[in-house]
Amino acid sequence: MDEFERELEQAFARRPAPPSLKRRLMERRGIQGPRPIQAQRPVFNWQRLAASLLLSAILAGGVEWRIAQQRRREEATREQVFTALRITSQALERMNTRLAARHRGAQD
Repeated sequence: MDEFERELEQAFARRPAPPSLKRRLMERRGIQGPRPIQAQRPVFNWQRLAASLLLSAILAGGVEWRIAQQRRREEATREQVFTALRITSQALERMNTRLAARHRGAQD
């Protein structure tokens, strides 16, 4: 068991990497030298602002369209209710007229 433990220790012992390892890995990846530092992006990005404003305008227009559509539906429903009430009122007037005529006829 001592032989096995010694082999494990040797296998897991930390060894420094060879000096040429980094260069070889970079060559494999196709990178030559350190990457240049990129300039930081401007804090205020006009394109993002324009896209945000456009999206907000589109969404606001959609909301307004839905509100207008709902108002049209409400108005149409209101007109239908008023029409139904007018028809009902006329029918009741006719019925009252008939009942009044019968009542007068019965009294005579």
